[in-house]
Amino acid sequence: MIPAQEKGLTSLLGRIEAIGAGPRRIGRLVAHDAGMLEVTGFNHPIGFGGTIHTADGGTMKAEIAGFRGSRALMVPLESDGAVKNGARVEPDMQSSQAQVGDGLLGRVIGPMGEPLDGGGPIVANALWPLAGKRSNVLNRGRVTKPIDLGVRAINGLLTAGYGQRIAIAAGSGVGKSVLIGQIIAHADVDVAVVGLIGERGREVSDFVETKLNGPMRGRTVTVAVPADYSPVLRLRAAARATAIAEHFRSQGKRVLLIIDSLTRIAHAQREIGLSMGEPPTMKGYPPSALALIPRLIERAGNDNTTGGSITALYTVLADGGDMEDPVVDTARAIVDGHIILSRLLSEQGIFPAIDVGKSLSRVAADIISDEHRAAQTNFRRLWSAYEENRDLLLMGAYREGSDPAIDEAVARHDELLAFVRQGAKEAIPMDESVGQLRQQFGFESAHA
Repeated sequence: MIPAQEKGLTSLLGRIEAIGAGPRRIGRLVAHDAGMLEVTGFNHPIGFGGTIHTADGGTMKAEIAGFRGSRALMVPLESDGAVKNGARVEPDMQSSQAQVGDGLLGRVIGPMGEPLDGGGPIVANALWPLAGKRSNVLNRGRVTKPIDLGVRAINGLLTAGYGQRIAIAAGSGVGKSVLIGQIIAHADVDVAVVGLIGERGREVSDFVETKLNGPMRGRTVTVAVPADYSPVLRLRAAARATAIAEHFRSQGKRVLLIIDSLTRIAHAQREIGLSMGEPPTMKGYPPSALALIPRLIERAGNDNTTGGSITALYTVLADGGDMEDPVVDTARAIVDGHIILSRLLSEQGIFPAIDVGKSLSRVAADIISDEHRAAQTNFRRLWSAYEENRDLLLMGAYREGSDPAIDEAVARHDELLAFVRQGAKEAIPMDESVGQLRQQFGFESAHA
């Protein structure tokens, strides 16, 4: 389909969807201050979109972010156009909806649902609210079944379950992208939805070409928005990815949702909140930035009604390696587990650089056997004994024989690291991961 035909089809579909939508409230642009547009006569809720007619005959998309008296405060979704005082503002009836359906599988789309992969128009058969659908909290099912993520350290030591929400926290350049690439390629799920929020443009294309080149690509939906896009579009991309995952869950499918990264989502909301006059709190984050995180994370999980699940992984960039960063702390408080990546391990060439002692799966105890739990406990005991005495060992201040636990930890340190280490393209299934853990660190190993 040639571009002119594609544009005409999109315009026609938009007009058809608007039929029967009810009265349209047309607004007027009356002020433009610090990137914030003030519009009169546009009585619509927060999050509703509009189309502003520019002076050069074009249009510009915008979204309501708040109110000032009777005026709506709108944030442009695109780079500033040739707007002028009194410009016409028309409602965008589908602005708060995401196109969903099997037609998205294998595609790469932008924050507004537009195709980015050159594959032509996207044919989706349904709409889903970007903000999600409210449901009875009792319809959320418990995490009862382990999920195979293909990574030995996670399967064996930080066992996750279908419907679990996990934060992956680390500084820059420690291997977050490599880890999520491994998980996407080998996770035992029906559909994967990946939200690349605020990434460099080169990293988006690199991710698509290198991390999605296997059989999973045809079952993956990628929503990408580069770092140079407006903050509203970054928020929309995260909401769109989550809405798509919710749709597939409503069909009873096991969905893997990956949002990379939660920190850039908070940064986007910080830009919007500060421009609207919100007071900065911890590290400059206004209240709305930190309040957004639990609203987004709580949309994942199991659905008792359909039997579907969303297992969600949220990467969190710890600025300067600070694990007490407000975004990191807020995310850890709401998720069901967290994986901390260590720069020290990455510098030693240990990938994935998972710090087992600082990482935790809050559902593992409910979904694994007693033998598996005993092996996990023994591994953690040895790992913690070594890490707590690392400085003494490096200084040569510890004398062998002073503490049997430390002696064992030192003797088996290489064995501990070998269990965590895994090749980037290597897949180790759940049964094999648990079997190796029990054989090396479980009851069986102690009595071999």
